[in-house]
Amino acid sequence: MEKQRNSVGRRKEAVTRVFLTRGSGAITINDKDYKAYFPLVYLQNQVERPLKTVEAADKFDIKINAAGGGVKGQAEAAMLGIARILVEINPEFRPALKAAGLLKRDPRSVERKKFGKKKARRSYQFSKR
Repeated sequence: MEKQRNSVGRRKEAVTRVFLTRGSGAITINDKDYKAYFPLVYLQNQVERPLKTVEAADKFDIKINAAGGGVKGQAEAAMLGIARILVEINPEFRPALKAAGLLKRDPRSVERKKFGKKKARRSYQFSKR
């Protein structure tokens, strides 16, 4: 058996550990098929994007452990983890993945709530009278 590669992807509060081996194109997330784990089609497309970009959709088996955050954050974290492994396996994939914006870690996360405010920036309703 060929060596298994692994990488990590993060987005918002979600963290995914991605393990890649040569195979037939099976993607499992937390021991479920990714189409069962992400029932929404646009989230499935997010997970598939790096593989479709380098035309390697049926060459690798991918196992993902996802924790934290919500489903959207986990899908985008998985996308980043898969893209990072593909570059590690074959550096020639880097320009295509970089052009598609798949190697950039999205740093946006929820701003913390401030005291004296209702949310991070939203104030309580002001009444003049």
